[in-house]
Amino acid sequence: MKLKEDINPLLLQVFRSVVWVYSVITFIPWYFLSGTGSNLEQARRIKARSISNQPAGPYRAVNSLEKLVAWLHPGVDTLDKMFEHAAQKFPQRDCLGTRELLSEEDELQPNGKVFKKVILGNYNWLSYEKTYKAAKSFGSGLASLGQKPQCNIAIFCETRAEWVIAAQACFMYNFPVVTLYSTLGPMAIAHGLNETEVTHIITSKDLLNTRLKAILCDVPRLRFIIVVDSKPTSWPDMPRGILVYNMDTVREMGSKPSNILVERKHPRPSDIAVIMYTSGSTGIPKGVMISHGNIIAGVTGMAERIPNLNETDTYIGYLPLAHVLELSAELVCISHGCRIGYSSPHTLSDQSTKIKKGSKGDASVLQPTLMAAVPEIMDRIYKNVMTKVEMMSKFQKTLFVLAYNYKMEQISKGYSTPLCDSLVFKRVRALLGGNTRVLLSGGAPLSAATQRFMNICMCCPVGQGYGLTETCGAGAISSACDYSTGRVGAPLVCSEITLKDWEEGGYHSTDKPNPRGEILVGGPNVSMGYYKNEAKNREDFFVDENGQRWFCTGDIGQFDPDGCLRIIDRKKDLVKLQAGEYVSLGKVEAALKNCPYIDNICAYANSDQSYVISFVVPNHKQLMALAEQMSVYGTWEEICNNPQMEKEVLHIITEAAVSAKLERFEIPKKIRLSSEPWTPETGLVTDAFKLKRKELKTHYQDDIERMYGGK
Repeated sequence: MKLKEDINPLLLQVFRSVVWVYSVITFIPWYFLSGTGSNLEQARRIKARSISNQPAGPYRAVNSLEKLVAWLHPGVDTLDKMFEHAAQKFPQRDCLGTRELLSEEDELQPNGKVFKKVILGNYNWLSYEKTYKAAKSFGSGLASLGQKPQCNIAIFCETRAEWVIAAQACFMYNFPVVTLYSTLGPMAIAHGLNETEVTHIITSKDLLNTRLKAILCDVPRLRFIIVVDSKPTSWPDMPRGILVYNMDTVREMGSKPSNILVERKHPRPSDIAVIMYTSGSTGIPKGVMISHGNIIAGVTGMAERIPNLNETDTYIGYLPLAHVLELSAELVCISHGCRIGYSSPHTLSDQSTKIKKGSKGDASVLQPTLMAAVPEIMDRIYKNVMTKVEMMSKFQKTLFVLAYNYKMEQISKGYSTPLCDSLVFKRVRALLGGNTRVLLSGGAPLSAATQRFMNICMCCPVGQGYGLTETCGAGAISSACDYSTGRVGAPLVCSEITLKDWEEGGYHSTDKPNPRGEILVGGPNVSMGYYKNEAKNREDFFVDENGQRWFCTGDIGQFDPDGCLRIIDRKKDLVKLQAGEYVSLGKVEAALKNCPYIDNICAYANSDQSYVISFVVPNHKQLMALAEQMSVYGTWEEICNNPQMEKEVLHIITEAAVSAKLERFEIPKKIRLSSEPWTPETGLVTDAFKLKRKELKTHYQDDIERMYGGK
């Protein structure tokens, strides 16, 4: 992961000598003043243990060996109590912030396309006290519109302050919130709304116009649409029987004494808080039922892993609040009195697509200290910075590379590099505002190269998290002092993790040197199951003899000697790509096997990459005919290894994939033609000629690295 040092060996030796002298002079005073000794001790300590003394576990964090933790404060066991506690403790502190829109204009691009650009002002803030009052009056207004306790209500809206106000209102009045991704297809959205039988939906003007309007007639129970945008708008073309209100109007209704004084029904910890629909990876999306107690436990576990979390922190919110990672992260912040400033992927940085050149992105203005990010965002930063490094003068590039490699050596030993940070990496750090002290990565695995880059250039720890919607996003998070890569840390204090043998895949808890198996997550954060899907509940959830609920993740994990977890495989052939799309490898293979040029095919995807690749056993006759047509000659092996042949077969496969109506992200972008057939004797397929994915991955590891650019 070191950057290539393109420098005269003599000058390189001189540089290293100077660095060595500097390190010797500064090491002793810095070592004692910085507390590095204790940081190193923290990084090397045992972080989790098996409470059964068996290699399979269950494993618990060392500070929750006796009992799993279910709440932050005694008695604060529901989300309405948590928000009330925060409002009472931090009444005048900023809670939710939204940037003022100063101007908006269309900008013509050189390619003829028109992009919308914005100039934004400062953040306007609502205090915790005002946010609490706004939520209470909105909840009261919803009740006056006929919304009943324990009857579902949908929030279909972008990430913004109004989303949180609406959700907190629903939590107060015990209205279970149904969340749906705005990227779901119309059939999936209608399915979620109909399955949960919602009569009220909270949305934005844009989403109502672009996504909801077309399916309103397919949702017969829907009666009320509440639009969060403040400007009153008339909606003359709504289907008969559907009434549209603005959020401010509903709040005014709720503020009337006849409504606000009506006693509300408080939720219990076991009541459903959220029905969160997944992204529909295998077709129809599933709704995960999450109770108040589940979320409180998950928030408690996550908060414990963020060092020195307090009311002086600022969080930037831009990921979808319909995703468990963003919702949990924001609730962690609210529980500790942090302020949350809202953004979007299109306005996040100065270079974002909607920010007019010369004006400031949200991170530059907000200067957050905390941020959650998916690998795609971090990879984008990594690629942008490295592209700019390549465009630097030779002196600047050499300085950056030497500083990068020096810092990588230092942080691997647990040491910091204040001089490099201030002289070299300050400008890169400024991309996210310059004050970030903790970055949390979730949603998909983060590549080691990107994680190390963010550690070095953003000058802060990058915590990799592991969790699922079914576990409220909680499971494990790496420690802030742990700068190793490829690990998701120890189980959170709210969770325990056990490994279940998977015979078919060859993973066992007795494997040496480390126990391996399917990851099972147990604890108070494990959700209530799937909405109206008992068959799937029986398959994926169970309750043990102690009454504890468990979820079978389908992921394969390995515990390191210090109790930290690694995700090493996936039980099912379903892979989530870097941008969050799910790819069914079996579906891709089934769609392409009918191509006359293919005898066998294995689709493959890394979760830290954005595209699918494939290994192909070509049809001998068809490929030889194609080679002759293209004037490519040689042995069978030489023809299969010919880049020109690979390119042409990929073109044919792409056409077959389009004809088979595969999605863009499902179509292989690169292939490897295999000159050897896959037989049970080669060990790459079973006796029934089913693919052995683990063995195929090992066999083609060099090709995988080549096709993914060796990153």
